[in-house]
Amino acid sequence: MKRVEKPWGEELWVAHNEFYAFKIIWVKKGTRTSLQYHQTKRETIYIDQGLVIASLEDETGQMVDTILRPGDVIENPPLRKHRLEALEDTRLIEVSTPQLDDVVRVADDYNR
Repeated sequence: MKRVEKPWGEELWVAHNEFYAFKIIWVKKGTRTSLQYHQTKRETIYIDQGLVIASLEDETGQMVDTILRPGDVIENPPLRKHRLEALEDTRLIEVSTPQLDDVVRVADDYNR
């Protein structure tokens, strides 16, 4: 396992191999991830604990904000812009294809 510190929280990479990646992600209340998309990576995110605003690009290219709670799931196919903002301390479970470096940041609160 690998722990990765982020300005908004941290990730625990539980599994990362040639077939898939599995992460547990903590996002601190009042912070948000970058607005980003992936060229090839496909991810599924399960809201395990907490409350988030998910900003997700719809099929017309518009960003739509939705409040998500424990038990909700996000599917991010390649090229879909997305961002999460934590309204409470939040724990996410992410399973994805293995391309973990495939991140294109469109906007970021931390100038990364």
